[in-house]
Amino acid sequence: MNEPIRDWRGKRVWIVGASTGIGAALAEDLAARGAHLALSARRVERLQAFVDRLPGSVAIPLDVAEHQTLMPALLQLLDLWGGIDVVIFNAGTYAPMRAWDLTVEGARTTFEINLMGVINGVAAVLPQFLQQGEGAIVIVGSVAGYRGLPKALAYGASKAAVINFAESLYMDLAPRGVSVFLVNPGFVETPLTAKNKFRMPALISAAEASRQILQGMARGRFEIHFPRRFTLMLKAMRFLPEWIYLRAVRRATGT
Repeated sequence: MNEPIRDWRGKRVWIVGASTGIGAALAEDLAARGAHLALSARRVERLQAFVDRLPGSVAIPLDVAEHQTLMPALLQLLDLWGGIDVVIFNAGTYAPMRAWDLTVEGARTTFEINLMGVINGVAAVLPQFLQQGEGAIVIVGSVAGYRGLPKALAYGASKAAVINFAESLYMDLAPRGVSVFLVNPGFVETPLTAKNKFRMPALISAAEASRQILQGMARGRFEIHFPRRFTLMLKAMRFLPEWIYLRAVRRATGT
């Protein structure tokens, strides 16, 4: 459904949310494959320490929730590279939240980073891609966006919105030569999932997640989801009647 990307040599890649987890693993893999990298994250010291390990990459600190930081970052990249080939929006946040934990501030923070962060970034880069007539946007969602889950009151809703946004974006941009890849991981070992106090089924490493993403992009897939033994089960559960789904999830999670 997208133009496959198999050869990364010389590709100009901007990873937003690159200092830890999946973003960091992707940066290491793409650096090894010969890509030119611009890496962004909020924590300046951690970002710079990571960039120092990847010769030839450049650090561009920013906060995706602050939309005014995106355009200066893009202009800096265009001055450096003259164009851009791939943008990966991986920045996100997660805090376990049940109904009795709900606060407006907590939910707003989740949506500002997970959803508005993606929208802010896409709004900044899209005119450049349309002018070029090519490019690829990679959006990291989550299988938590498929259907409601316990402890994901704001997180799951934000990722459901991200999935919907990516689908609509693909339909508009495919005829214009711009690829849209949606990445929906299951449980991946990252600083965010370390907050979970329950056993995470089919847990994989960030390195394995990176491998799956690059493999999916090499095949031109729109949605890249993994690990498939887990995600295919969740996909099937989307077709269950609500009363069966809600009872099954409550029983399985003890909620």
